[in-house]
This record gives sequence, structure tokens and C-alpha cells, in this order.
Amino acid sequence: VLQNLSQTPVLRELLKEAKMPGTTVKIESPELCMVEPQLIKLDQPGPLTLAMHQFVTEMQETKKGVVTPKELFAQVCKKAIRFKGYQQQDSHELLRYLLDGMRTEE
Repeated sequence: VLQNLSQTPVLRELLKEAKMPGTTVKIESPELCMVEPQLIKLDQPGPLTLAMHQFVTEMQETKKGVVTPKELFAQVCKKAIRFKGYQQQDSHELLRYLLDGMRTEE
């Protein structure tokens, strides 16, 4: 899940812009969709969003060897207690809690 998210260009760009509070981001729908672009003013990013930004940045560094998402995992555990204790969880649960957690920090 984290590898796939780190390779999502739109998410990488939004996280890069979210790092700078007060930025206005224009989100455009795909060409087939007839929805007007949305302008969203970003506030100070929360700890989960910052941890995700850090992780994605580390994943993009080609000289970095192994990337361990310790801080990101710690922030996910704060939002979703069920991930504490290193029990096995489904990847779709992680995805849901990660994205929902970042959305609530908006």
C-alpha cells in the first residue's frame, strides 16, 4: 500500500504543497468529468500528513537504501489503535485509516 501511494504523482505533489501552510491547491477532475476545478486553501499540516510527506520523500530518494516507515506507523497507530501491537491487519484497512486520518487533519 505504501509503495503504491509513494508512486502516485498527484499525491506526491499534494503532499509537497501541503508542507507549506497557506498554499492554495487547484484540484482538477479528469478530462472526461465535467466537474469544475476546486481551489482548496491548506492549513498547517498535521503530524500524520507530515509523516506521510517524509515517507514519500524518502521513497523517492534513489540513494536511500531501505526505507522504514516508523514515524508514519506511529502516527497511524495514534489515529487507529487497532494497529498497535503489530498484529496482522489487512492492507485495505491501513489504506483507509491512513487516508481518512490525513483527511481529518485538513
